[in-house]
Amino acid sequence: MKIAVVGATGLVGRMMLKVLEERGFSNCDIIAVASEQSIGKKLPFAGKNLIVSKIDDAINNKCDFAIFSAGANVSKVYAPLFAKQGTIVIDNSSAWRMNPDIPLIVPEINGSSITQEHKIIANPNCSTIQMVMALYPLHCKYTVKRIVISTYQSVTGTGMKAKRQLEEEEKGNKSLEMAYPNPIYRNLFPHGGNFLSNGYTTEEEKLVNETQKIFGNNKINVTATVVRVPVIGGHSESINVEFQNDFMLDQVYSLLNNFTGIKILDIPSENIYPMPLFAEGKDEVFVGRIRRDLSQRNTLNLWVVADNLRKGAATNAIQIMEYILKNR
Repeated sequence: MKIAVVGATGLVGRMMLKVLEERGFSNCDIIAVASEQSIGKKLPFAGKNLIVSKIDDAINNKCDFAIFSAGANVSKVYAPLFAKQGTIVIDNSSAWRMNPDIPLIVPEINGSSITQEHKIIANPNCSTIQMVMALYPLHCKYTVKRIVISTYQSVTGTGMKAKRQLEEEEKGNKSLEMAYPNPIYRNLFPHGGNFLSNGYTTEEEKLVNETQKIFGNNKINVTATVVRVPVIGGHSESINVEFQNDFMLDQVYSLLNNFTGIKILDIPSENIYPMPLFAEGKDEVFVGRIRRDLSQRNTLNLWVVADNLRKGAATNAIQIMEYILKNR
């Protein structure tokens, strides 16, 4: 089987290679693709080196799958060219997510909506993935009515440039490449993506639109605030969710415990709750601080943490590929 990883030299691309190796794809023909300046570079994979190729060469190879993490502009141009060759494209950018003809997939939730006709499949935003993972089993039982979410997002969600900015600022240096308009070390700011005319940002808009699409319900009300924090290990989310129907807390715990990919960490008396420091390098979505909102009916508070490079990006994309292979 031939698998192209497009954007292989970036943070998510490198994680995709790592997850492919971990999940048993070492014997496949892996074609690493990146920008022109990276052609010929070597990337470690399964005890050997992959030589970074041109994207046109990968298209001509007629791969079985192409997993993209190279930005929306690259995906818009090249994903259809791969698909035309019969390759199934799994795209991690925002390019195709809201296209009504393209499925937006978290395999544990809506993998069954992928059909044989779908040659391009969208991977949701990292913050959306962990939120819908935590809410879906509860939505099936109680029906989500409204979500108020604040995210505390790792610099790795912005890429290597942002990671380098944090590292340089930690050393007391002024970063030569500023990923953000403000310092991030010992700081945070309510700014993710670009500001829109309505005062929200593009990252906040994604949480609204993608949640409604994945749940298949555009009547769910979502309001979001995205905050960037000086953290490496993963994204954290404070979620306040109102349901149409009331719930019992013991049943909430049971529903979450029995949902694949969720792990509860919630022993406040022992200071046990989800943290990005603990989530880093893991594929589970961690849920804690589970408590009823005492200010209004049918409302729950959750704290949700996940490694945004893994389940929030690379792992979810490869799980989509695994789902397709299993259900062909």
